[in-house]
Amino acid sequence: MAPVTLERCPCLSGESYANCCGRYHRDGTTPPTAELLMRSRYSAFAVGDTAYLLRTWHPHTRPTELDLDDDLIWRRLDIERTERGGLFDTDGIVEFTAYGRQNGERVQQHETSRFVRVDTRWVYLDAVDE
Repeated sequence: MAPVTLERCPCLSGESYANCCGRYHRDGTTPPTAELLMRSRYSAFAVGDTAYLLRTWHPHTRPTELDLDDDLIWRRLDIERTERGGLFDTDGIVEFTAYGRQNGERVQQHETSRFVRVDTRWVYLDAVDE
């Protein structure tokens, strides 16, 4: 996992990693909204924090282990839209596109993700088939 002293948070919020997604990765709390959880999960992919990714995955859809590709470097996250997922919601949707580089080639991942609350904590459920 990358150090918590990164200048910019990988989610491109404009905050430092330590004050943005790094705090969730570090202290075991989950973000208060589905969008913030999506951003923190993207940042976890960017810094290689598999423990956080597994911890914030719904227990019914979570894989038993997660092996991240060391050759994939995530560079940018664009949030396309959100539905629900706020402070008082129990479910939410976040559509995003993530951009990166792998073996010198540009890559992108577009996904519409579903999030739900489990015991008051937001977790990633799955991707909506499109």
